[in-house]
Amino acid sequence: MKPFLRLLSITASILATSQALGQSAPEERARDKSAITNYTLGPGDQISVGALELDEVSKTSYRVDSSGFVNIPLAGRIQAAGLAVSQLESAIESKLKTYQLRPAVSVSILEFRSQPISVIGAVNAPGVHHLEGKKTLVEALSLAGGLRADAGSTVKLTRQLAYGRIPLKSATDDSTGAFSVAEVKVKTILDASDPAENIYVAPNDVISVPRAEMIYVVGEVQRSGGFTLAEDQSMSVLQAISLAGGLKNTASPKTAVILRSVPGSAQRQEEPLNLKRTLDGRGEDTPLHRDDILFVPTNKPKVVAIRTIEAVVSAGTGIAIWRASR
Repeated sequence: MKPFLRLLSITASILATSQALGQSAPEERARDKSAITNYTLGPGDQISVGALELDEVSKTSYRVDSSGFVNIPLAGRIQAAGLAVSQLESAIESKLKTYQLRPAVSVSILEFRSQPISVIGAVNAPGVHHLEGKKTLVEALSLAGGLRADAGSTVKLTRQLAYGRIPLKSATDDSTGAFSVAEVKVKTILDASDPAENIYVAPNDVISVPRAEMIYVVGEVQRSGGFTLAEDQSMSVLQAISLAGGLKNTASPKTAVILRSVPGSAQRQEEPLNLKRTLDGRGEDTPLHRDDILFVPTNKPKVVAIRTIEAVVSAGTGIAIWRASR
C-alpha cells in the first residue's frame, strides 16, 4: 500500500473508533484541553514554562510554593495561585515585555497537587485524590475506583465553608460553623434521575461512602454470603433464605442459629431457630437485625463450628456480597 493510501486508511480507522465510542477525537481533545485550561492553580502544583527565544525562562519544572507564588527568571516572583493556565501565561508575558516586544509564553501543568479530595469508606481505592479540572461527584467516585459491593445507599459530603456551602437541599452547617455537610442518594446520581444532585466537588472535600447494613446467610444454602439492606429496608428469615437461593438437601433446618451482635461486646449471642417450623408455616418468620448471621448447619455428622463461621464473617474473608435491589 502506498504511504498516502496507508495514511488515509489509518485516519479512517481512528475516526471510526472515535465515533463508535460516541465521541469524535477532536471533541475528546477539546474536552481534555478545556479541563486543563479551566484548572485553577494552587500551592504544590508543578508547571513547566516555555518562552520563545528566552532560554533563561524556559524550564522543565517550576513548583508553586506554599504562598501561591512561582519564581520565574527575568519575570520575577509571580502569584500563580488562583489563576488559570492562560491567565498565568498572560501574567508572565506582561513581566517579560521589559526584555521582549512581544513575548510568547506557554505554561503546562506537570503535576496537579493543589486540589486534593479525600474519598473514604466503601470504595475500591480509598484515599487522597487530586482534581484535574472540574469533577462531578460521580467522577470523583470513579477516581476512587468506584463503589464496592457492600457500599451503602448514600454518599456523604463534607466541605469547608471557605469554598461555599454545598449546593444541595440536604446541606446543613455543622456545629462548629466551619463545614457544610450533605447527603446524596447513590441511586439518584448513578441513575442520573436527578442530574442536579451530581454536583461539582471542591478542593479538600471529604466524600464518605458508608458501608451498607448487611445480613449474612451461611452454611447449607445455595448462595452463602452477605446481603445488603437498602435504606429503611428490613429483612425476615424467610426473605433471607429466599435471597440465598433456598436450602441445600444436606441442610438441618431444625438446628439453625441466629448469631446476633451484643452492644459493647465482641461476642455474639446465639439464638436457636427451628427453621423447619418457619418454612412449614407453623413458626414465626423472625425479623433479622443489622449484621445478623443466619447459620444453617449440615445434617451430616461433621458439623461446621459456629465460631469459625462467625470469625470468617467478621474478618470479611471468603464472603460473597450480594446486593439486593434498591
